[in-house]
Amino acid sequence: MKKLLLILLCLPMIGFGQTTYVPDANFEAYLEENGMGNGIPNDSLVTTANINTVTYLNLSNAFNFSWDTIYDLTGIEDFTVLYQLNCEFNGLTSLNLSQNTALYHLSCYTNQLTSLNINGLTNLRNVLCHENKITNLDVSSNTDLEVLWCRENELTSLNLANGKDSNWTGLYAGTNPDLYCINVDNGAVAWFTDYFTSAYTSLGHIDEPDQYFSNNCSGTGIKEHTTNKERLKVTDLLGRETKGKRNELLFYIYEDGTVEKRIIIE
Repeated sequence: MKKLLLILLCLPMIGFGQTTYVPDANFEAYLEENGMGNGIPNDSLVTTANINTVTYLNLSNAFNFSWDTIYDLTGIEDFTVLYQLNCEFNGLTSLNLSQNTALYHLSCYTNQLTSLNINGLTNLRNVLCHENKITNLDVSSNTDLEVLWCRENELTSLNLANGKDSNWTGLYAGTNPDLYCINVDNGAVAWFTDYFTSAYTSLGHIDEPDQYFSNNCSGTGIKEHTTNKERLKVTDLLGRETKGKRNELLFYIYEDGTVEKRIIIE
């Protein structure tokens, strides 16, 4: 009985003493300075109980630039109720947030990201992921996502088919010269084309001349167009339906979700 009592008394101490590995010295220093560490500087550890109730984390380096740049966010997985993460203007090359299931807002622009894992984050609403080096981005599992800034990356594929259809409220996907076909949900091709295939609007834009929306992008990002398909409408650069005229760039929208860009030179 005495041994059992001793074990029970020790359990709270064991839980309180649980630590999280944080290898990046500047990330650990930030946590220590803001009451989220374990009181021991430079030991690559913080107390888990000090971070697993944190809902907002601002690691933005917008005003310091170099002296406290964070290169690794290992340890972020134990911020289990994190609602908003700002980590822009750092030196991150990869970011895995798949365990942060409460995340609603992510701001990670102006890093060196080649990999961003946000798979399965169904509460995520806003992602500001521009000015990085990401080549493939699939947000189809982010069923609440409706704002995505991913311009100035190195994207070759982008999948937006997350079930939001025409409920997206913001998209900036320009300055990705190797991105051609952007995958969206069935029935949403015309809406995306009307709102985003033009100059800047209040919702956003794409600005590469060969980019188009489809619900059936091929693996290379280039849609093979068939000749036997029904055309739904023709729009101009501003998304207005038109019969077209010579020397004007037009968008031919088909029932199978494909969009062709055409210009008739006089």
